[in-house]
Amino acid sequence: MASRRLAPRTRTDARAGFSTLPAFASAIYNKNMSDTLTIAGREFRSRLIVGTGKYRTFQEMQRCHEASGAEMVTVAVRRVNLNDRSKESLLDYIDRTKIFILPNTAACYTADDAVRTAMLAREAGLSNWIKLEVIGDEKTLFPDNAGLLEATRILVKEGFVVLPYTNDDVVNARKLIDAGAAAVMPLAAPIGSGMGVQNPANLRIMRETITEVPMIVDAGVGPASDASVAMELGADGVLMNTAIAAAEDAVKMARAMKLAVEAGRLAYEAGRMPRKLYATASSPLAGVVGR
Repeated sequence: MASRRLAPRTRTDARAGFSTLPAFASAIYNKNMSDTLTIAGREFRSRLIVGTGKYRTFQEMQRCHEASGAEMVTVAVRRVNLNDRSKESLLDYIDRTKIFILPNTAACYTADDAVRTAMLAREAGLSNWIKLEVIGDEKTLFPDNAGLLEATRILVKEGFVVLPYTNDDVVNARKLIDAGAAAVMPLAAPIGSGMGVQNPANLRIMRETITEVPMIVDAGVGPASDASVAMELGADGVLMNTAIAAAEDAVKMARAMKLAVEAGRLAYEAGRMPRKLYATASSPLAGVVGR
């Protein structure tokens, strides 16, 4: 579009004060996304997506879901007994009238495995949505970009709403979008590491160049401040599991994450003040007695 060739006024980056997303592009995007997170035409009031693994009990998981305010939770298909529903399952502790289940293909190391797992989830009645994971390395759990792209293409053709877990690479993200991904989910840091956003510059670039689908930061969050940072960088949402489940008081952490995501989004929309090298008095000197 012609507007992309203009040199408009830019907004100040939420973390480092750098000039990033053109103001008019940001305004248009935020107008469409400010109140709700919209993915594939479905609206969610909460921008926090949480997982279902590593909790001490199913009851604790349920309490954390309630405290987080999340309206979407992700479930590892391979860790749920879909054949014998008579046995206790984490699915029994998810109120599907309030919470949307997003199956995921965790522990899949090839595109074929991921596709089969997604098909199984749909056949079992979980959803035609899939958080797509194709892992490329067992130690880091980084995604296999080639396999991820292949599986995305296949599943989109099969009628799935695909949300791929990817690295913070804008080139690969663009390929996933072109393949039909309904969102892109770049990692903040390795899964379960709790290290927080390691490459804020990459996420800034992704936010500037990806506005047609949501960008949801997935994996690596530790404390609530990490979630806030991700949202201040312009993410449309944050997905996490271990950060809540592994906390000493998981329910309190779930509540903290809810507030952090909300605060980070508000801060991003507000636009932070620019960074300055020298001090600026909070009170103006004009009108000061004796001057």
